[in-house]
Amino acid sequence: MNDMNWIAVYPEIVLLAMTCVILLVDLFSTSPRRTTTFVLTQATLAAVALMHLSWFQGGFTLIAMQGMVVADAMGHLLAFFATVATAVTLVYARPYAADRELLKGELFTLSLFALLGIQVMIAANNFLIVYLGLELMSLSLYALVALRRDHAVSTEAAMKYFVLGALASGFLLYGLSMLYGATGSLDLREVYTAIAVGQLNPQVLTFGLVFIVAGLGFKLGLVPFHMWVPDVYQGAPTAVTLMIAGAPKLAAFAITFRLLVEGMIDLGHDWQQMLIVLSVGSMLLGNLAAIAQGNLKRMLAYSAIAQLGFMLLGFTVTKISGNTFSAVNGYSSSMFYLVTYVLTTLATFGVIMVLARAGSEAEDIADLKGLNQRSPMLAAVMAVCMFSLAGIPPTVGFYAKLAVLQALVSTNVTGYIVLAVVAVMLSLVGAFYYLRIVKTMYFDAPDGGAVRLDDGPAGVRGLLAANGAAVLVFGVLPGGLMTLCVEAIRLAVAVPA
Repeated sequence: MNDMNWIAVYPEIVLLAMTCVILLVDLFSTSPRRTTTFVLTQATLAAVALMHLSWFQGGFTLIAMQGMVVADAMGHLLAFFATVATAVTLVYARPYAADRELLKGELFTLSLFALLGIQVMIAANNFLIVYLGLELMSLSLYALVALRRDHAVSTEAAMKYFVLGALASGFLLYGLSMLYGATGSLDLREVYTAIAVGQLNPQVLTFGLVFIVAGLGFKLGLVPFHMWVPDVYQGAPTAVTLMIAGAPKLAAFAITFRLLVEGMIDLGHDWQQMLIVLSVGSMLLGNLAAIAQGNLKRMLAYSAIAQLGFMLLGFTVTKISGNTFSAVNGYSSSMFYLVTYVLTTLATFGVIMVLARAGSEAEDIADLKGLNQRSPMLAAVMAVCMFSLAGIPPTVGFYAKLAVLQALVSTNVTGYIVLAVVAVMLSLVGAFYYLRIVKTMYFDAPDGGAVRLDDGPAGVRGLLAANGAAVLVFGVLPGGLMTLCVEAIRLAVAVPA
C-alpha cells in the first residue's frame, strides 16, 4: 500500500505491542502488589512519552496511513501530556487500588488501551479514525468504572456512563455521516476543501454540524450534555475517576480542534455561536450546582463542567469579521488552560486517594476538617490546587484564566469583552466553593481529634509534592509551557489544507 509511512504511528505501535505483552505477563504474576506489571507499564509509558516529546521537538508534520493519520506538533505535545497524566494517575492509584482488591492486571491494561484510544483520536485525520479512537477509549473507560463488580454504586455509574456515552457516540456518528453525505469524503482535508469551495447543501451541513457539536459536548461534559459527569465521578472508584478526569480531556480538545478547526473552519460563524451558548451555560450551571454539593467528588465534577466551559471560550474567537487573526491566540490559550487544569486535577484526586483508607473513602467535604493539623503536606497540596482552580495568583490557574480572557479582550469586539466580563463574574461565584475547601482544612476542628495521618507511600508522597509544586512553578513561570502551546497550535494551523 502506498503512503503508509509507519514512522508516524510508531508510538501507538509500541503502546499496543507492550499492552499485549503486559496482558500476558500479568497472567503469570503472583505478586499481590503487581510489581512486574506496574514497572512494565511505567516503562512503556516513559518510552512512549519520550518518543512523542522528541518528535514534537522535531517540529515536522507527517500525513500517514493513506491520509487517515496526521502526526504533527500539536498531536505529539497533547499525546505526551496524556501519557504523563496516565503514568501519574497509575502511581496515585496503585496503593488505593491495593486496599480495595482492584490492583489487577485489568487496571493497567485497560488504562493503556484507553490511552491508545486517546492517542488515536489525537492523531486522527479521518472521520473513521476519530470514531475508532473514541470507541477504544470509551469502552476501556466503561470497563474501568465497572471494575469494582461487587459495588452497586460503581456498577450503576458504569451503566449510566455506558448508556449516555453510547448516545453521545450516536450523535457524533450521525453528524459525521451527514457531513460525509454533504461533502463526499471522510478525510478532514478534503472536507475542508469541499466546504471552502462551496456548492454544498447548507441544510445538510448545518444539521451535521449541530450533531457533531452535540457529540463533542457530551464528551467534554458541557451543559446541557453534562448529566453523566457528576454521577460517574461520584460512583466510580476514585482512581478511575481520575483516569476519566485527566487524559481524556486532552483527547476531547484534540478532536474538537481537528473536526471544527481543521475540517470546518469555514463554518466557524455557525459553530462559534453554539460554543458560546455551551460555554456560558456550563460556567453558570457548573459553578452554581457545585456550591450545593457536600460530596467532594461530585463538587469536583460540577467544577470540571465549569472549567471546561471556561476553556471553550478560546475556541469562540476563531473568526471575527471574516478574519482568523485571533485564532492562534485563542486556541493556544485553551490548550494551555486544559493542560494546566489536568495538572491540577491530578494532584487534587491524588490527595483524595491518599486520604482514603481501606474500607472507607474521603469523599465528603467534611472528611477534610482540620486536615492541616493531621497532615500539613496534604493540606498544602490541596490548598494550592483549590487556589489554582479558583484562579488565584500566583498559581497556574490564574495565568490560564488570564490567557483565555486576554484572547477575548484582544479582539476589541464588544460582544467578546462582555463575554469576558461574564466569565470573570462566574469565576468569582466558583471561588466560593474552592475557598470553602481551604477554610474546612485550615479552620475547622477535625472530628476525630488531631490524629496524625499517614501521607502515603514515599513515591506517592514525593510525586504529590512535585505535582503541587508544579502548579505553583508554572504559575510563576508560565512562559515556557505557553510557548510550547503557541508553537504547537501555530504549526497545526499553518498546515496547508
